[in-house]
Amino acid sequence: MTTTFRLATADDAAELLDLTLRAYAPIRELGIHFAAATADLALVQKNIHNNACYVLEEAGRIQATVSLRMPWGPQPGPFGLPHIWWFAVDPAIGKKGVGSTLLTWVEESIVRDTLKAPAVSLGTADKHPWLSAMYERRGYVRAGEADLGRGHTTIFFRKELYTPLP
Repeated sequence: MTTTFRLATADDAAELLDLTLRAYAPIRELGIHFAAATADLALVQKNIHNNACYVLEEAGRIQATVSLRMPWGPQPGPFGLPHIWWFAVDPAIGKKGVGSTLLTWVEESIVRDTLKAPAVSLGTADKHPWLSAMYERRGYVRAGEADLGRGHTTIFFRKELYTPLP
């Protein structure tokens, strides 16, 4: 099968909503208030419009998505860097590395090679039982935390992508 990486379009909104709600079901069960966990079609459309929303597609079916909030956009991350958010993998495909493949592609091909950003950030809830450890295994380092009024503390992570030449 051919794997395709691309920006999402407005035509993808309904499929992304379905994937996101299924992927974020465990988040809702944990009582964590991520925007994506209770998204509706309008919020998905807003995410596609306001951010760089990428998808990994196989055989014409979206299997994973991740968005980048830009420092110059309407909802910048905390460090003046591209900020990863709204990461979801279709739970029906199981643990086959699809999410890792998409994250690596966004980190390297988009953030490092296209945007020339030296690092990327993301955040997750302190109450989530395994996301922090997963991001740390991927090379992310804790860089701060904040209470954003969502019923949990958000832990911010940063990952260096390259060191510029002197």
